[in-house]
Amino acid sequence: MDIRGGLKRGALTVDVNCQGKGQLTVMVKPVGLNFSLKCVDGKVTSTSNQLELKRTREHGTVSVTAPSRVRWALTVGR
Repeated sequence: MDIRGGLKRGALTVDVNCQGKGQLTVMVKPVGLNFSLKCVDGKVTSTSNQLELKRTREHGTVSVTAPSRVRWALTVGR
């Protein structure tokens, strides 16, 4: 998914929630922010990651990989 408006200099925050058994992986390009989250049945698991960007990038994308049995929600903020 494209990050509308690109990636501006300053703080970039990525919040994710998931539920269902499996591993979820988030990747933000081109800044190299990658992290995984272990998701479990019957419980919402959450994490938040923040990165300080030293320069603006015209384009940015975020991708989420997870098994189909995992439900997830993602928020990207500046």
